Amino acid sequence: MRALFSWVFSLKLARISVRLKFCNLNSKCYITQLPFSSSKLTFDDSRLLQCLSQQRLHEARNLLDELSERDGQSRVVRWTSLLTKYSKSGWVNEARTLFEIMPERNVVSYNGMLSGYVRWGRLSEAFQFFEEMPERNVVSWTAMLCGLANAGRIDEARRLFDAMPEKNVVSWNSIVSGMIRNGDLEGAKVVFDQIPIRNIVSWNAMIAGYVENGRMEEARLMFDEMQDRNVITWTSMISGYCRSGNADEGYFLFRRMPERNVVSWTAMIGGFAWNGFYEEALLLFLEWQGSFDKKPNGETFISLAYACAGVGLPSLGKQLHAQVTTNGWENEDHDGRLAKSLVHMYSTFGYMDLAHFIFSKNSDSFTIQSCNSLITGYIQIGQLERAQNLFDGVPFRDKISWTSLISGYFSAGDVSKARLLFRNMPDKDALAWTAMISGHVQNELFVEAANFFSEMRGLGVSPLNSTYCILLGAMGAMAYLDPGRQFHSLVIKTQHNFDLILHNSLISMYAKCGEINEAYSIFSNMVFRDLVSWNSMIMGFSNHGLAEETLKIFEAMVESGTSPNSVTFLGILSACNHAGLVSKGWDFFNAMSNVYAVRPGLEHHICMINLLGRAGKVKEAYEFVSKLPFEPGHAAWGALLGICGLGETNAEIARIAAKRVLELDPLNAPAHVVLCNIYTANGKHFEEKMLRREMGLKGVRKVPGCSWVLVKGRVRVFLCGDKFQPEVGEMLLILFKTVW
Repeated sequence: MRALFSWVFSLKLARISVRLKFCNLNSKCYITQLPFSSSKLTFDDSRLLQCLSQQRLHEARNLLDELSERDGQSRVVRWTSLLTKYSKSGWVNEARTLFEIMPERNVVSYNGMLSGYVRWGRLSEAFQFFEEMPERNVVSWTAMLCGLANAGRIDEARRLFDAMPEKNVVSWNSIVSGMIRNGDLEGAKVVFDQIPIRNIVSWNAMIAGYVENGRMEEARLMFDEMQDRNVITWTSMISGYCRSGNADEGYFLFRRMPERNVVSWTAMIGGFAWNGFYEEALLLFLEWQGSFDKKPNGETFISLAYACAGVGLPSLGKQLHAQVTTNGWENEDHDGRLAKSLVHMYSTFGYMDLAHFIFSKNSDSFTIQSCNSLITGYIQIGQLERAQNLFDGVPFRDKISWTSLISGYFSAGDVSKARLLFRNMPDKDALAWTAMISGHVQNELFVEAANFFSEMRGLGVSPLNSTYCILLGAMGAMAYLDPGRQFHSLVIKTQHNFDLILHNSLISMYAKCGEINEAYSIFSNMVFRDLVSWNSMIMGFSNHGLAEETLKIFEAMVESGTSPNSVTFLGILSACNHAGLVSKGWDFFNAMSNVYAVRPGLEHHICMINLLGRAGKVKEAYEFVSKLPFEPGHAAWGALLGICGLGETNAEIARIAAKRVLELDPLNAPAHVVLCNIYTANGKHFEEKMLRREMGLKGVRKVPGCSWVLVKGRVRVFLCGDKFQPEVGEMLLILFKTVW
């Protein structure tokens, strides 16, 4: 599905842009519960409400009689209608006063008053009123049942349900929904099975219960069993699948829906955005706007804001914000979620002035997530001071706030500040410890990273799979096989579930440490492999010069249905380079764009230059560089210079390549050295002498090659020609004896 959307996205994105542009009290003494408002009341209704609120009962009764005579309704119907209107609007005390002065009441009047108490959470008064009712019907019992269930008093609600003299489908549905809301899903299913006649609400309540608890298999069984489904049924299933991470199945159901409303479209768009399918979310919005008259709402734009942030399109995000403002959804953002999504979007873009403006304008409704978005945004654009100021100024912080700022300081290379923050962090979780380990690895402080790992385990904090992945990556980068094996053993002992990323990290670590057979063993035993798994194995075999094995893995990868990418071909071309397979190298290089739609990058062209050079085809390599589809930089010319060797036949090409390298990078030491060696090999001693003098005047010095070894936890580095190691004499003696 994702592959289908990707190629469509680039064609339709501009159309989205265009679309967005157009697109405890007694009955004698009352305190009015809410501020006086007549926005939903007529003038006469408001006059009566004022009389009731001020206890002008005689005047209120006269007004009631007058109103009833005027509109021709029976008095009890008119009075009951007013009572219900007042109680629904929150004027419960006034409604009770009206109820008391009514000379005539029926069961509907009683139920209206009872529902008012229940609606506004006044359960003790509701229950007392319920007990005093001269007559109750199924509506009365159901209203009281709902009040108890909504208040979390599900045991009382269940007893009341069992005591009901008569039940209808609404009663059954109410107790099922109440039990689900109070966490008794199994009990709700038992009651559901006992319902004599179920309606679509019964089924929807049960399906929603399974969905809310992440039990999608049981929800699907009920969904498939239903004879009649409505838009609520379909939308509930779609939302459930998306929340469980199965957006493909959610989309499959979405396409099968016989009818859709704004909630359905919004649920699917939100499902895509929630699962990181940002392009698909935007394309679905485009389809919706192009085919249907139903307009999106504020909830839709919350998901679209996250989608815009995910695809990294600031211009589209700004148009989205303009649409939100034009439609007035900012004024209806009572919970602050829409503003929070906009803060996240602008922070992701690095537009911190806009993000901070929205944050400041809506500061009363903001949560810590918005603060964290701002902190992360400031860090991403390198404004650590502003991130620190915001961090210091917020009234409360969570673990994400601390961890984000710690990671920010590591990214800036300020290790001491990151350590200080970490030591002051009140509650360190595994993510914070992992950030510390990752930060030290990022700054090449591998021993310190291992020490933090040991401290983490000593304090009883269980490492995450990602913690081990970071450490295994560091061991592979430094070719520390023994520590890498120790971490692998710890993973086996402590991690019950090996995820894909952890397997990939182990393959890469063993391959980089020279244990290619161990890497292949792990790869062979994997149940599921992704692109990274295949690429790790291909690069491993390639770096070990095993061209045949590399090509076999590539064939198996293609047969498995996994599409190769640029990294795959870098490994393949490197393998051909090591084995001198010029013809195969050309085949794979041409197949990149012609067969697999992978555009060759600079590194692929350099591989081809090296491949041709190893085969002695220096002139062909020169022609290849001259015809590159981009302007060759010092890397391409440097690669050509490197393959010229010391032969006389390539001296002119070497001179041209060196000249171009030095024009682009005048202080490039390797280019100077290679050119000096070529002059010497071809007897051009004067040119070699002049070039070395020029190097001296420029201060160009070649960085000497080095190697290192890990001994008792300490890294020993050896430079070419190094005589400063205290044991150098003994080492040379052993070396010469070995050679001799």
